[in-house]
Amino acid sequence: MWRLMDSAGLAATAFSSAEEFLASPSRDETTCLILDVRMPGMNGLELQRHLVASNWKVPIIFISAHAEAGTRERALQAGAVEFFEKPFNSAALLDAIDAARVAPAPGAPGK
Repeated sequence: MWRLMDSAGLAATAFSSAEEFLASPSRDETTCLILDVRMPGMNGLELQRHLVASNWKVPIIFISAHAEAGTRERALQAGAVEFFEKPFNSAALLDAIDAARVAPAPGAPGK
């Protein structure tokens, strides 16, 4: 993932968990989140719900190898801009990131 982001000229920061992201001062600079459904501690869908409930909406793209039936639909209904299953197409992911960064999630606070 790092190599892909770097090759596209995108700055990326990785976090070991949703809780680490939430505690990070750099979260306010985030222009797009790429989440997995399965993460240690709070999972990706729980993080998405937490961010929506706190009215802090950042475009979210999910990538998962473990999507159960209905997971994609739940993520998209909650506002995710895209949901990819592994293996995913790198060009499609970069296109989704570009689209998300140009048109932030509805209701996103002004920065």
